[in-house]
Amino acid sequence: MQGKLRKAVAGLVVASIACAGGLAYMHANAAESNVGELGFANELRIPPLAEGVLDADGTRVFELDLQEGSTEFRDGVETPTWGVNGSYLGPTLRVRRGERVRIEVRNGLPEATTLHWHGMHLPAAADGGPHQTIEPGAVWSPGWKVGQPAATLWYHPHMMGSTAAHVYRGVAGMFIVDDDEADAAGLPGRYGVDDVPLIVQDRRFNGDGSFDESAGMISPTGILGDEILVNGTRDPHFDVTTRLVRLRLLNAANARIFNLGLADRRPLWLVGTDGGLLPEPVERETLQLSPGERAEVLVRMAPGERVVLRSFEPDLGADFFNEPFVGGKDEFDVLELRAADELSGPSEPPSRLVEMPEPDPGEAVGAREFVLNGTTINAQAMDMGRIDAVVERDASEVWVVRNDASIPHSFHVHDVRFHVLAVDGEGPPPELSGLKDTVNVRPKTEMRLLVRFEDYADPGLPYMFHCHVLQHEDRGMMGQFVVVDGSDERPGRIEAEHADHAGR
Repeated sequence: MQGKLRKAVAGLVVASIACAGGLAYMHANAAESNVGELGFANELRIPPLAEGVLDADGTRVFELDLQEGSTEFRDGVETPTWGVNGSYLGPTLRVRRGERVRIEVRNGLPEATTLHWHGMHLPAAADGGPHQTIEPGAVWSPGWKVGQPAATLWYHPHMMGSTAAHVYRGVAGMFIVDDDEADAAGLPGRYGVDDVPLIVQDRRFNGDGSFDESAGMISPTGILGDEILVNGTRDPHFDVTTRLVRLRLLNAANARIFNLGLADRRPLWLVGTDGGLLPEPVERETLQLSPGERAEVLVRMAPGERVVLRSFEPDLGADFFNEPFVGGKDEFDVLELRAADELSGPSEPPSRLVEMPEPDPGEAVGAREFVLNGTTINAQAMDMGRIDAVVERDASEVWVVRNDASIPHSFHVHDVRFHVLAVDGEGPPPELSGLKDTVNVRPKTEMRLLVRFEDYADPGLPYMFHCHVLQHEDRGMMGQFVVVDGSDERPGRIEAEHADHAGR
C-alpha cells in the first residue's frame, strides 16, 4: 500500500513539474513580433469614400449591405470574410455637422446582427446597440441629425454575445464628421492623399487561409493575432506626396492594445482624439490605443525617405503572469510610409486648431461608480432587461471607473463624449485631455470622467456602457442606461426585445 502511495505522490509531483514547466514555456514564448520580417510589398488599400446621396428633403442617405465573401490577404489564398458593400471592411461614411442622415442597412449575412455608430451622438433608437437587431434579409433604416463637432468615428456590429466574431470576420468601417471650424484649422484634408484612414487590426490565420477565431489556451482577453492588417491590407506601404501627412488611427482589434509610433522615434503631433480635434497639437513619441479608441496624428516626411509605423511593446500594467498573454511583450511593424522625391505643402503643423471649453466638475449633479473585474461591471453581468442607470437629459455626472482586475479593460460609453478629469487622482496626460468616448483603464487604476447627457431622452430604450475588449463584452461586461426628462418614469427594467425598433 505504501509503495502505491509513494508512486501516486511521485506521479503527482512529476505532473505538477510538467505542468509548471509547460506554463513557464508558454509564458516565456508568448511574445509575438514581426519586426524586420516584412517587405511592405502591398500598396495600402484606401476604403472607398461614401458621401451618400441627398433625397428630396435634404437628408443624406447611405446604403450599406452586410455580406459574406472571400478576401485575398495573401497571394492566391482566399479567406472567407464578411464585409460591408464588399468582402472585407466597409466604406468610409462622411457627413457634415448639422446634416440629417439616414442609413439603409441590409443584412445579407447568415446571422442576425446590428450596426453601431461608435462615437456618434444620436437617439437611442438609432444607436445600433444590441436592442436594434437586424435579422437576415432585413433592412434597418436609422436616421438622425448630426449635432457634434468634427471627429473620426467608426461603425461595427454590436450583437449580444457575438460582437467579437462579427467584427473579427470583417464588419467595420470609419465614419468621419466634418465641420467649418475643423475645415479652418489648416490640417491636411484630402482623403486618401494626405488625410489617410488607418484601420489597424490583428488577425491569426489557419493553414488553409481562414481566420483562426480561437482564443488560445491561455487568453484572458480573447483573440490576439500574430499578423497585422491595415485597412484589410497585409504587409502594406503608403506613398506619401506631402511634407505633412495626417493619419486617422483606429484600433479596430478585438483585444489588442497598440502602442503606435515611428520606428526612428521621431515625434508625432497628436491633433485629435475620439471626440474631435484638440485646441493645439501635442507632441508624443508613441500613442497607446486600446480597442475602440481613435487618434489623429500628423507625421512630417522628408523627400525620398522611408519610415515604419510600429506598434512598440505596450505598457499595459498587467501582473507578471498575465502580461505576455495580453500582448504586453508584443511588437509589430504596421505600415511603411514612403515619401516621394518631391513633396508639397507645409512642413509645420498649425499652432492652433479649435476652441474647446475647459471641463467644469462643478456642473455635475452626482457621481456613479463602475467597478471592472472579471467579465462583470459592479459584479453584475449584462441583462438586456435591467436598467443599470437612469440619467437626466442635459445633466452632467461624474463617472468613477475603477479596474480592480490584473489585466487592462477598455471602457466605452455610447452616445456621449466625456472629459477625463483624473487618473488615480492626478490630472490627465495630454493624450487624454481631449474629448473621449473610450478609455484604456489600466489594472488597479481609477479614472474620473465628466459625462454630459444632451438632447435625447427615451425612458424605454437604453444606451450601453461596456468593456470594448470584445470577448469581455460578449461574456457580459456591459450595462445599460436610459436618459429621461424630468417628467418621465425611472424604469428599473424594460422589455428585452424591441422589435418595433429593429429591422424587418
